[in-house]
Amino acid sequence: MGEAFVTTGIGSESMFYNPAGLSLMKKNFDINFNYTQWIADINYLSGGISWNLEEIGVIGIHLLTVDYGSINGTSLISVSEQNLYPLGYKDNGLVSNVGAYVVGLTYGRQITQEFSMGLTMKLAGQKLGQSTFGGSTEDNNASKIAFDAGVRYQTGFKHFTFGMFIRNFATNVKREEIEEQLPLLFSFGASINVMEIVTEEFSEDNQITFAADFLHQNNYSERVNFGLEYNFLGMVSLRGGYQTNRDLASWSAGLGLNTSLSDYDIEVNYSYSSFEFFTSVNRVSLIFSF
Repeated sequence: MGEAFVTTGIGSESMFYNPAGLSLMKKNFDINFNYTQWIADINYLSGGISWNLEEIGVIGIHLLTVDYGSINGTSLISVSEQNLYPLGYKDNGLVSNVGAYVVGLTYGRQITQEFSMGLTMKLAGQKLGQSTFGGSTEDNNASKIAFDAGVRYQTGFKHFTFGMFIRNFATNVKREEIEEQLPLLFSFGASINVMEIVTEEFSEDNQITFAADFLHQNNYSERVNFGLEYNFLGMVSLRGGYQTNRDLASWSAGLGLNTSLSDYDIEVNYSYSSFEFFTSVNRVSLIFSF
């Protein structure tokens, strides 16, 4: 759930970030559900399921939907209507059929014990309601096939791991007469177990992991995210992070609980992110492995 762990993370949630992490799934099946209460009444709901095929690799499918909340449509006015609408437009009421979605198929494989790679093919779409111009009504919809690709390498030193991925690689999307680019993102990240450096020993029940992500994207300048996770007893994780070069976002904190029931592993995660001028962001995820 930390912003700085997306590049080197593992498991079914990595389908939404670095697909190479999917190849390190430990159980036969993973099912995950994720909910994000974003700013400005925007909500994200996503989920995925992955299947471990052993030597062949791991495949997964995932779905993400975006609810933009209540949006009012407007239209321009004629010269004769200026007295009725002093703001220069008239309100047409709530716009229906507004939102976005992503449906993806991911394949990840561990090439060697240290090196893994992954690829995602997905359909991304956005619906912005309808517009009326010249007496005709048109749907403001757009969709595009895009690709994500990533690699992950775990060194033999203190569980030091680094990875990189590219997300939303695609051709331009044309909406009416305007061509738009998807938000292309390239990320390089690394993580290390601080506890191993301090104690010179590795313990599954007591780990402190430090991670950093370096992000380059086509619609903003470079960013760096930092994160720290303390895991004890193999069951409880305390997390904190900080995002640089952000207009509104800054620090975040979270908690993770992991337990086993019979042959099922259950993980619950929560994170809180502070946003200036807006209500804070809350994220919840639930993962079943069996």
